[in-house]
Amino acid sequence: MEVILRLTETQHAQLRAHLFPGDGKEAVAIALCGRRAGETRHCLMVQKIVPVASDHCRVRTPMRVTWGTDLLLTPLAEAVQQGLALVKIHSHPGGFAGFSACDDASDRALFPSIYGWMENDQPHASAIMLPDGRLIGRTVSPEGAFDPLGMVAVVGDDLHFWYARDHTLEVPEFARRHAQVFGAGTTARLRRLAVAVIGCSGTGSPVIEQLARLGVGKLVLVDPDRVEEKNLNRILHATMDDARHYRLKVDVIAQAIAKMGLGTDVIALGRHLGEPAVVRAVAACDVLFGCMDSVDGRHLLNRLATFYLQPYFDVGIKIEADGVGGVEQVCGTVHYLQPGKSSLLSRGTYTMEQVRAAGLRRANPAAYAAELHAKYLVGVQEDRPAVMSVNMQFASLAVNEFLARLHPYRDDDNTHFATYRLSLTQAQLYTEGEGEPCRVLARHVGRGDTRLLLDMPELSEREPQV
Repeated sequence: MEVILRLTETQHAQLRAHLFPGDGKEAVAIALCGRRAGETRHCLMVQKIVPVASDHCRVRTPMRVTWGTDLLLTPLAEAVQQGLALVKIHSHPGGFAGFSACDDASDRALFPSIYGWMENDQPHASAIMLPDGRLIGRTVSPEGAFDPLGMVAVVGDDLHFWYARDHTLEVPEFARRHAQVFGAGTTARLRRLAVAVIGCSGTGSPVIEQLARLGVGKLVLVDPDRVEEKNLNRILHATMDDARHYRLKVDVIAQAIAKMGLGTDVIALGRHLGEPAVVRAVAACDVLFGCMDSVDGRHLLNRLATFYLQPYFDVGIKIEADGVGGVEQVCGTVHYLQPGKSSLLSRGTYTMEQVRAAGLRRANPAAYAAELHAKYLVGVQEDRPAVMSVNMQFASLAVNEFLARLHPYRDDDNTHFATYRLSLTQAQLYTEGEGEPCRVLARHVGRGDTRLLLDMPELSEREPQV
């Protein structure tokens, strides 16, 4: 089973400031982490950092740090109560990118006592921060055996993914031109990422198309809807035969990706995001794309990304008609959302009253469908128009925003591009930086699996994991 560690840019900065105080000596901190306990992948999400003060360290040299384990009592009690993981993180000021014999002895002395407090043998870990900010880590078993962390991810204005086995993957022929633009390292990184796309129709299908042809290693596709003749104008690869047989959109797209033969693995989930098994499958992914119309779906995905420390790219399109056959506005927005910072809610994309109303509409499918129609195209009575060109433009903006976070290529820092608004009718592009942190979601950063999934009673039903 692969174990990975996720933390936010803010947490990473807090760790770096503590672990490298400027005196050239090692320092140490404890991270309390939520979990996403899967069968093949176990994710540790940093929820809280507990620095070990220098005056509490018995020894601090450029090559060694020792400290009294009595300092662990409080974080251990918190971990036991909330079912959290502990990760010990110390610095190597000299830049040695590995665990020393002294580190081995320290971990073998410490971790059996940690497991002794716990009611299970779920993994805990030890990590090292290097002067450039890179993190390497390993799990430590109750018996003192070591196994490298498969990946450490830092979610911030830039996205960092560090791998235990950071060998260079050969860039396939179809991806070489991408590598020329975004670098071979970025192309190789895409090959190792798992990306979830929720909503596989208007903007979702062109997002998926680009990700597959860029060489993303794994795609998790979520959409409960089926192909109909009326939506053939906006789903790539969908045919009249698919509409006649009422095939699931995710199955149509998964089949198309398989025919590409580019090596992307696909998990097609023809189900609603608001199902426990789907939440768990999405939570295990490295990056999220939201391509949904519904307010409650977008809010749920933003909440999920906060609990599980995932970068979230949200795509929304709005077409306003004048009611007499003309169009007043064609516009859209791409949001990049980081856990612990601003949210779709705090940015004013919707209100909690709208979220509650959308939840109520789920009990009345006819009314809910009518509301979705109204939100997509205000003032027009016909079904959704052929807006594939608009969908593709905003899908491309979202994917390019993702690539900019992996491989910063703009003249300005990524911090200026939290929100990307484009009006096609006004031919104007607007960008905004981060706003104030979301007060509603801030307390959920890194919580991971909870007794009530996402602290939502409607997700409490026990289901087999995907």
